[in-house]
Amino acid sequence: MGKVFLYVLAVFFTVISISSCTSEPYQINEENASRLLGTLSSDDMRGRQAFTPDVERAADIITGEFEEIGLEYFDNLESFRQEFSLNEYSVTESNVTVNGVEIPANAYFGFINGEEIIWEPGTVSTATINASDEFQARFNEIRTGDEDMLVFVDEAHSDIFGQYQSYFGQRSSRIMEGRTGAAHYFVLAEPSEEYDISVKAEMNEMGLSNVVGKIEGNRPDEVVLFSAHYDHIGIQNAVEGDSIANGANDNASGVTAIIELARYFESLGKPERTLLFVGFTAEEMGGYGSQYFSRQLNPDEIVAMFNIEMIGKPAVSGPNTAWITGYERSSFGELLSKSAEGSVYEFYPDPYPSQNLFYRSDNATLARLGVPAHSISTTPIDVDPDYHQVSDEYETINVPHMTNTIKAIAKAAEGIVSGEDTPTRVDVNQMD
Repeated sequence: MGKVFLYVLAVFFTVISISSCTSEPYQINEENASRLLGTLSSDDMRGRQAFTPDVERAADIITGEFEEIGLEYFDNLESFRQEFSLNEYSVTESNVTVNGVEIPANAYFGFINGEEIIWEPGTVSTATINASDEFQARFNEIRTGDEDMLVFVDEAHSDIFGQYQSYFGQRSSRIMEGRTGAAHYFVLAEPSEEYDISVKAEMNEMGLSNVVGKIEGNRPDEVVLFSAHYDHIGIQNAVEGDSIANGANDNASGVTAIIELARYFESLGKPERTLLFVGFTAEEMGGYGSQYFSRQLNPDEIVAMFNIEMIGKPAVSGPNTAWITGYERSSFGELLSKSAEGSVYEFYPDPYPSQNLFYRSDNATLARLGVPAHSISTTPIDVDPDYHQVSDEYETINVPHMTNTIKAIAKAAEGIVSGEDTPTRVDVNQMD
């Protein structure tokens, strides 16, 4: 009787094992993609703006999907939430005087790192943006420095200075936890050793969280990253009674992709390389989510970053095509293009180089660390009437196209996930 029981038990577990090994992989499908997209871009999400309860509810939805899929927590986290905070400094008073002349408010703007700044002659370093300088390049060079600095800008740059002042002059300064940041004030005036800068601000600590899930591979120190930002721009000025910028294409479509990709790759069993699926927060506010994430791991271990951005509309080259930002900066794009050979899908270089899209999403943060980090998109961004508008709604999305793009990314990633392909690194010396 005992032998019969053991025999039956052995057969039972053999059948279970065979069943487990022969189970079909998850099929990325329009029904589930549509469900995810509709939920994330619904009016109930109120545009998912960072620092609001709305973005937190979106994070809860992604967390629930990761739990259902069965992903693991990232490193030492106790949940799928990777929480961090920012100190926001809002200017309450400011006065700028150069050579005894008070500078009007529209002729200066700054980035502060505390609740008070008092700069007098000799107390802070100074710099200039000369007439012959390329303004944006010089501005970025100064902003990435770690030294407090007063910057005099030549009148030749008054037009572009006005654009920067209009944008940055209305924003609060935000500094991520664990960093001090440098204070920089830009003044449209002739260089002078006689100046008086006085600024007072209020500080408010603000919480944020990325959502991170993992599939541990045979190679824990070789990571393939799939990412998309889940925040958008929230409530805007009403257009025909609508004030919610739903962000269906930007970027509920990308988040839908990483969830579907997580479900697909989890169904295949243990991969060769470790896979991370990340929903970044606050991309629209300055890329704070990807900045924080990049400091929590060794960038040398990230083999590739598939950053998925706005795939809800067919590209100008056709419904079965997607473009890749920074195509020439690593062999990532070449590998994806090669993987699509013989299929109906095509990957090709970003057709909008003048728009600098390689630097306008979360991939740029990791690329600056040498990671082959690129954004994959399909949207005709130069003519898209819904970009950052309240009209970016579910109804504007081509769900079959979006679903096909997710399938194409899954297939294109196989060589990198399996370890057969490894893209070359980005040259950090060539990054702006």
